Amino acid sequence: MTAVSATEAPGQDTLRDKLVSGVLWAAGAAWLGGMLSVLMLVQLFVPADRVDWLARLYCRGQVWLTGSRWRAVLHPDVDPDTPYLFVQNHVNHFDHVTCYPATPHFKQGIELEEHFGIPLYGWFMKQRGTIGVSRGARGQLRKLKRAFAAELARGHSLLAFPEGTRTLDGRVGTFHHGLLYLARELGVPIVPVAVTGMYAVMHKGSLLIRPGHEVTVYVEAPVPTEGLSKEDLPALAEQLHATISGRVDAWWASR
Repeated sequence: MTAVSATEAPGQDTLRDKLVSGVLWAAGAAWLGGMLSVLMLVQLFVPADRVDWLARLYCRGQVWLTGSRWRAVLHPDVDPDTPYLFVQNHVNHFDHVTCYPATPHFKQGIELEEHFGIPLYGWFMKQRGTIGVSRGARGQLRKLKRAFAAELARGHSLLAFPEGTRTLDGRVGTFHHGLLYLARELGVPIVPVAVTGMYAVMHKGSLLIRPGHEVTVYVEAPVPTEGLSKEDLPALAEQLHATISGRVDAWWASR
C-alpha cells in the first residue's frame, strides 16, 4: 500500500483501506484491553517499574498491530542508567507506545487529568503514576516541578511532547518552553526523540490505520541543562527542534 503525503485528502482512501484499518483497529483494541487488564492486575501487587518489561511487550505489540515495521536508532551517549527528559515529536495516538520501548528507561508520561476517567486506558495511566495536568489551568509549573522531581528521584525518566498538540502536516511544530524550563530547574538532561514514518500510518484528521510502513525512532544525543539560564531557553528549544525536525524533514525529502 502506498504511503500518504501531507497533502492527500482522506477521501482518497478506498473501501479496502477502510476494511483493513477496521481489522487492525479491532485487533489493536483487543490487545490493548487484554494487556492493560493484565498490567493493572499485576500493578496491584508489584510497582510498575518492576514489571516494565511487560509494558514494553504491550507497546511493541500495539505498534506491530498497526502493520508497521519498527526499529530504533540510539545514540551511543544515551546512558541506560541516567534519568532523562525525553522530548518527542507529536504525530498520532500511538506516539507513546512508539517511543517507549526504544530505550530501557522507565518513562513516566504526562496526561490530562480528565483522561484518567477513560475506561481502562485512563485507569491504567492513573494507576501507573502518570503525571496529571489540568486543561487550561494557570500556575501548573510548580506542581509539575514537584512531580518531575519525585520521578527523577526514583530513577525514572520522563516522556513529553513539547509541541503540545499533534501535527497537522507531518512536520514538527513550534516547541513550548515550559518543559524546557522545568528541565533546566531540575538539571535533568534532555534527549530529543524523532519518530519518522508514523504520520504515514495514521495522522490527525483521519482515524484510518495504513499498514506497510517502516517506523523509525531516532533517540539522539542527550543535551545537558545544568548551568543554563532562562535566557538560554530559546536557543535550547531551537537546538532540540532542529535535531528532531532534521530527521523528520529528511524522511519527507526521501519520499
